[in-house]
Amino acid sequence: MKQQDTKQTAKPAEKVTFNIDKEKNFSEWFTEIIRAAELADLRNNIKGFLVFQPWSVLCMEAMYDYYERDLQKRGHKPHWFPALVPEKNLKQEAEHVEGFVPEVFWVTETGNKEKLEEKYALRPTSETVFYPMLAIWIRSYKDLPYRTYQRAQVWRYETKATRPFLRSREFYWIETHNAFATKEDAYQNVLGDMETAERVLHGIFGVPFIFFQRPQWDKFAGADDTFAADTIMPDGKIIQQPSTHMLGHHFAKAFNEKFTDESGKEQLVYNTTCGPCISRMFASVIAFHGDNRGLRFPFEIAPVQIIIVPIAAHKNKDVLKTAEKLRDDLFDEGYRVEIDSSDKMPGEKFFFWEMKGVPIRLELGPKELESKELILYRRDTEKKTKIKISNLIDEIEKNSEELSANLKKQADEKFKNIIRDANDRKELEKIVNDRGFARANFCSIGLEGAKCAETIEKEFSATVRGKHVGKEEQPFGNKKCIICGKPAKAVVYIGKQY
Repeated sequence: MKQQDTKQTAKPAEKVTFNIDKEKNFSEWFTEIIRAAELADLRNNIKGFLVFQPWSVLCMEAMYDYYERDLQKRGHKPHWFPALVPEKNLKQEAEHVEGFVPEVFWVTETGNKEKLEEKYALRPTSETVFYPMLAIWIRSYKDLPYRTYQRAQVWRYETKATRPFLRSREFYWIETHNAFATKEDAYQNVLGDMETAERVLHGIFGVPFIFFQRPQWDKFAGADDTFAADTIMPDGKIIQQPSTHMLGHHFAKAFNEKFTDESGKEQLVYNTTCGPCISRMFASVIAFHGDNRGLRFPFEIAPVQIIIVPIAAHKNKDVLKTAEKLRDDLFDEGYRVEIDSSDKMPGEKFFFWEMKGVPIRLELGPKELESKELILYRRDTEKKTKIKISNLIDEIEKNSEELSANLKKQADEKFKNIIRDANDRKELEKIVNDRGFARANFCSIGLEGAKCAETIEKEFSATVRGKHVGKEEQPFGNKKCIICGKPAKAVVYIGKQY
């Protein structure tokens, strides 16, 4: 998708050094690219609260647009709900309040020290403000299905070590809240959430993942079942991507969400909710596609898609004039494009914009002006080709499609061999310590399996992610639980997480 942005001259290229081996030292690479590419400023004096800078915001705005467009195509309508949740709302669904109250930031008084009439939570999630309204709006089976969403920030008092974009106390996401007449309709919507993730997160953002049904001890607070996408970062740690939840009747009972069916009988709705976290997806985008030279972005979501670098413009005034004409033409076609007309040396400019991950660079100097050509550089292949100025738009379309497809293919290759079978504890330990998903026999993903999962956490600092959605996997080998030795009822995936 081409997206309009303000046309402008780029800020002068800064002299930066960036050359860290991402695969050998991902943690250092991640920290340094955030600083060098100006993705976020970590000097804010509130722990866990990040100052997002333009280069990350522009990318995430594009990511939001793609995700919301897919939701809207499926029938979801946008809402904006308050950031404050009354304490009484939060407490109405027992499992939900037990799961979220420890993470809540409370608002209790005004600026002049007056106590509020009741405590308000900064929303950790919004079920308890959406569903009282759905109870008002939904009256008949004719009102169903009812699909809503909002683009929002949520706040959770994360007690573990925070990490920019990966784990913080304030994050940016989309949350959907929906109501259906039947359980089957609700489940079909959950499947639709998984398909949206495949089309957008994988298909456009180029991030591969696996969808799991979470174990019952690890489901969303107030859900019947939770399904979540996981991917693995270069350091072997798992990061959760979009999750979707079958809420059943839990919230419908708590908030009296009822409708009159075709026979005139009153029924409870079935709720579902989905939470794609855009800021966490952004972390996966930069981790999967970045390299030792810096960032690389799929063309569709790059903050700047095309950078034009005039060369020796001081020798020929027509160079800058032509560069500005090309920028305007590309802008009118809907591309995000800038000119770097700073007085830095061309090599410095090239290095800077390569580190920033701009997919396509156009170089234009007196020689190119004379031959009516441009040099086109692609960040993914690091190769230059000469193109005719008259063919510019066609060349951009062709190269941008190839570039995004190539980044996705490279990411898929990295992800391909991360799953390995663990037949015993020794193999399990080796796999989870070697940057992989361990596939293992397990006694149960019901609550009776929780004790074995605790053992895995204590012994291997790893977690049971659940069973693969869409694959009917049967226990293999000795067909016994890898921990307790009882007959296995499920095949699960195990790994270390952020």
